[in-house]
Amino acid sequence: MNTKWPNKVTVTLVMLILLAAVLLAREVYRLTQAATTTAGMGTPAPTSMRAVVSGGPVYWGASLPDAPWDMTKQAQFESMTRKGASIIQWGQPWQIGGVFQPFYAGDFDTARNHGSIPMIDWGSWNLGSGVNQPDFQLSDITAGTYDSYIASWATGARNWGKPLFLRFNWEMNGSWFPWGVQANGNQTRDYVPAWRHVHDIFTSVGANNVSWVWSANIVSNKLAPIRSLYPGDAYVDWVGMDGYNWAEDLSMPWLSFSQVFQTTYNALVSLAPAKPIMIAETATSDNGGPLGYPHDKANWIRDALVSQLPVNFPKVKALVWFNWHDDDNAVDWRIQTSQQAIDAFARGIESGYYASNNYANLSTLP
Repeated sequence: MNTKWPNKVTVTLVMLILLAAVLLAREVYRLTQAATTTAGMGTPAPTSMRAVVSGGPVYWGASLPDAPWDMTKQAQFESMTRKGASIIQWGQPWQIGGVFQPFYAGDFDTARNHGSIPMIDWGSWNLGSGVNQPDFQLSDITAGTYDSYIASWATGARNWGKPLFLRFNWEMNGSWFPWGVQANGNQTRDYVPAWRHVHDIFTSVGANNVSWVWSANIVSNKLAPIRSLYPGDAYVDWVGMDGYNWAEDLSMPWLSFSQVFQTTYNALVSLAPAKPIMIAETATSDNGGPLGYPHDKANWIRDALVSQLPVNFPKVKALVWFNWHDDDNAVDWRIQTSQQAIDAFARGIESGYYASNNYANLSTLP
């Protein structure tokens, strides 16, 4: 009789028990993660999105050429990111060729049917007519010159009836848009009354499905102080900041995500501590970093999504990547400038920290 046989059985049984325990622990962990992600990401049923402000997943999306009018670009982008965007952003001027543009409900339907929250950049200007547009000074808005148009657009938003982000007259602290307080004859004191006037018209027609995004350019000694431009908590739902790492393409030093945004983030937290923060535009150049193309852009993206936002920018609850090729400055902001950048973005955004496109039935303000 082999006296070692019982010992082998005992060892085998112990090993099987240990293996079963490991498998059980892994399954419990998987189910817990799935439950957490599902709870954070929302469900197809009517969803309360206020959870995102208190620590739920961060909305994310991209500004893309032709979306939402041609969703091919959106599909191509999401095939690279391997995740549906929870925000679709696009722009609409008040006028094109001198013709006022109405609220196009079909565009908002397209974004919502995709499961995304629509976000429109709505600017008071005649597109393509430059920065100097005397007919679109901020004082004209406050004086009531455009009340009938604003009311008609607000009524269109109300009649559409579903939640949307409205980013009105953004980057107002600069000089490159007709509504900028350093351009077009505007003064710093003109911005807040104009914003409040437009907001009051929306309120008067019952457009309560609009979430107002006040979005400044990152602070600089050359720009107007943002505190003097803030309309007040009663007139703003989200505070935002736009910033880029221009680097060598604009003869500037290479800046990390934190170097681009930390100062402005701190200012927004101080200015409006109760408001969630949105990075409404951001991207990075490929050129001018310490390691060279294609590593620097990929590392910048990875650091932003994996390290900086979850750890050092906890009040940022929405992020929009500016996925354009800026022909004027020869800067290609798109993630597809290299496979490394694509992979970095996809691997960062796959985390449950960032919400997918599960908001087709959203019924409350984001």
